[in-house]
Amino acid sequence: MGELRETAALLGFYGDDLDPEELTAGLGSAPTVGVRKRGIWRTSLGAEKIAPTGSWRIEADRCSPGDLDGQIRALLEPLTRDFGVWRGFSKRFGGRIFAGAFLGSGNDGLKLEADTIAALAERGLYLDLDIYAPEDTAE
Repeated sequence: MGELRETAALLGFYGDDLDPEELTAGLGSAPTVGVRKRGIWRTSLGAEKIAPTGSWRIEADRCSPGDLDGQIRALLEPLTRDFGVWRGFSKRFGGRIFAGAFLGSGNDGLKLEADTIAALAERGLYLDLDIYAPEDTAE
């Protein structure tokens, strides 16, 4: 099994009645993006968007070569260890880790350590994984 070319990850919560300040207070850190439904937020490229629903998101730095396990740990480490708070927010707002795995070849893979999987479960988070095929380099 080869190593992934690149990984991207974010922690996110979404909902029409989501108040970003409530999640910031409960989880103990400001998000990369926190916006109420119909609020305006800016993309990383500076474009203004109107939020179709509320969201609270923290993005991890992209890793090349890929390191999804490390990214998940980096997202969770600075936040509260009160799992009741996590589970409450996860239940109300569909808490998840969204991850992109960018393959360098057709037989790349990734692994998550048992304690990383346990950390997701303790917090009531699910893993939403997109896998992207290798770029076609044939000309």
